Amino acid sequence: MTTLTIDGCRLEYLWLGASPREAPTIVFLHEGLGSITQWRDFPSELCARTGFGGLVYNRCGYGGSDPLTSLPATFMHREARDVLPRLLDALEIGRPILFGHSDGGSIALIYAGSGHPSHLAALIVEAPHVFVEDLTVASIAALRDSYASTKLRERLARHHGEHVDRLFTAWTDTWLSDDFQQWNIEGYLSHITCPALVIQGRDDEYGTMKQVEAIARDMKAGVETMMLDNCGHAPHVDCRDAVLEASVAFLHRMRATP
Repeated sequence: MTTLTIDGCRLEYLWLGASPREAPTIVFLHEGLGSITQWRDFPSELCARTGFGGLVYNRCGYGGSDPLTSLPATFMHREARDVLPRLLDALEIGRPILFGHSDGGSIALIYAGSGHPSHLAALIVEAPHVFVEDLTVASIAALRDSYASTKLRERLARHHGEHVDRLFTAWTDTWLSDDFQQWNIEGYLSHITCPALVIQGRDDEYGTMKQVEAIARDMKAGVETMMLDNCGHAPHVDCRDAVLEASVAFLHRMRATP
């Protein structure tokens, strides 16, 4: 993998397929405890099936990127409004397609609603959050409590190495903090003008259909929604083939539309 430094943090990234000069680029934004490797082969398969290029990167504190110094309640806003634009500029990605999962989906929505509409071709978001739900808080609290007593730490350490404890503690502490309970990005949705596909599992333990309903209600651009039965918080894992088919079809329609 390759690295580049944004705002003093060395970020690890992987490039897939065509360059930005040759084809559109899909930028994959991982979940709250995710990483490049946790996407598995989904990004490479989606890029292969569309002919698009792909950028998969680890945010600061994740995978082989530099460790966190802090994770404030505004971390998704900072990623969307400061880090991601500079990353795209550094890699000369002028008109990206953002594919975001969970926290990554929220980051994609903030970016899209922050004055970048002319530079964004489309959005695909899986299990995004636009406000904090009691279900989410309860599930993260249960995850925190199981960290030391199950194989969760061991599994996460395979992807985040020696910094796994710092990452896990920072992320769970932020989501469970009093300051974060009022977090809300619904105000960004009406400013999004690009096409969007929103994917949600009906059995998601971290969010409900209320998130999708809010996005579909408030976005002014065309929004397609996909609700998946027998699917939890990671649709690209739980229902890989269905998500691939829907994403490929959506991106082909997006490209065909003037």
